[in-house]
Amino acid sequence: MILEFYLFGIWIYKSGVYYYYNFIFAIAFYFTEIQLLSMFKKLLLYSLFFVCTVTYSQIGGKYTYQFLNLVTSPRQAALGGKTITIYDDDVNQVNFNPATINVEMDNHLSLNYGSYYGEVTYGTASYAYTYDRHLQTFQAGVNYVNYGSFEGYDETGQSTTSFTGSEIALSAGYAYNIPNTTIHIGANAKLISSTLESYNSLGGAIDIGAIFIDERNDVNWGLVIRNIGTQFTTYSEVREKLPLEVIVGVSQELEHVPLRWHLTLENLQQWNVAFSNPVRAESSLDGTSTEEKISFVNNALRHVIFGVELFPQKSFNLRLGYNFRRAEELRILEQRNFSGVSLGFGLKFNKLKFNYSYSRYTLAGNTSLFGLTINFQ
Repeated sequence: MILEFYLFGIWIYKSGVYYYYNFIFAIAFYFTEIQLLSMFKKLLLYSLFFVCTVTYSQIGGKYTYQFLNLVTSPRQAALGGKTITIYDDDVNQVNFNPATINVEMDNHLSLNYGSYYGEVTYGTASYAYTYDRHLQTFQAGVNYVNYGSFEGYDETGQSTTSFTGSEIALSAGYAYNIPNTTIHIGANAKLISSTLESYNSLGGAIDIGAIFIDERNDVNWGLVIRNIGTQFTTYSEVREKLPLEVIVGVSQELEHVPLRWHLTLENLQQWNVAFSNPVRAESSLDGTSTEEKISFVNNALRHVIFGVELFPQKSFNLRLGYNFRRAEELRILEQRNFSGVSLGFGLKFNKLKFNYSYSRYTLAGNTSLFGLTINFQ
């Protein structure tokens, strides 16, 4: 038996039959090898339109535990995602850069919740505690995604039993300030559990990060290597890779304007993150088609995420982000749908802070994330 897992779908090959479970639509398809060849193009087109950006891109669908790349908080989502240069009391930031753990996060608890496509729901929690000024601050968190309930069908189309899918990651992190410098390094360890129908997998990973704070110019520089790990137990006999990722970022708060901008370069471990979309192929009069050409600049921009935060030090913040890869991959020809755009706000009441974000994906699907941070000090 061969099993291939995608974020919202799973392929299983067993005894000459291919099984495909689609988590978005909560249904299962079964194909023989001959049927699969004739229907593959149709399934690919449906996946391109309805599956989320992770499976849509070239870097998606190659690795297991893809939920580790989901945005973990409304602030992150509003800034375009994967921002690694925020250094303040936001305990959610640790999920993407453990080097940002600091004493300002002490006794802060953050809870976040979002609803993705169909019945897919996603929740995270993060808490930091300062033991003392010498050991500094520790952080613990949990990320959980529930794919909902799915209807099963056999190869003849007869209904079988329903099944579910869910994944969870438990993490613990610590950061260290190099003496007499403004350089911080950190790491967190993650224990990962995944259940998809009757298949289970257990794995582990670590993230390592660094951030340099240029206090004179109010510029933060960040570097993170995420998801270094392996599967302890596999879904079947096939051991799959984790979604290793290298991220570099820089941000600056302007001197005379209450605004901080963030520039993030994602997926630097792989230059080519683009692929030719078959929907955008050009057809000629003789029936031949020419696939979409991806330029050097187009591919380079797909590594870029840009976000701005207005009034970053105030009780009320406005945020706006743009994810170039998401925008390009979900772009619809001859129609403006604003894919890649995200926005949100933060509102603080005494020791409570509420965060919200809205992210544009397609005309058929967008996401909203809600977050609440509590200061127990």
